[in-house]
Amino acid sequence: MGMHHETEKEQIELEGEKLKNAYKRILMGPEEGFKGYFMRVFELKSGGYTSEHKHPWPHINYVVSGRGIIRIDGKDNIADAGTYGFISPNALHQFVNDGVEPFKFICIVTEEGEMNYIASSKDK
Repeated sequence: MGMHHETEKEQIELEGEKLKNAYKRILMGPEEGFKGYFMRVFELKSGGYTSEHKHPWPHINYVVSGRGIIRIDGKDNIADAGTYGFISPNALHQFVNDGVEPFKFICIVTEEGEMNYIASSKDK
């Protein structure tokens, strides 16, 4: 695959009534040889957040920059650069930028997770 930079990938604005100032780039997946998984980078601008949601697949997160809250099953976890964690299947979770700078984090999910997200986005 070689080395690349995230800016080579399209930044997609996430849309929906329960999302605000949220963007995603798909960095790699099965097409790049990462079989069964996708690595994405999300960026929440100031005041941004994802919807509170849950799903049957887990994901791994690593905070690249900024500061935010990762809410898991009702508990707010403060996260800044270097924070990482595992979100279990069916855990209710949400990402919130509570700072001024963009809150950027890597999210690795199963192929099922990304494909389900793409399919549900087309339904909106």
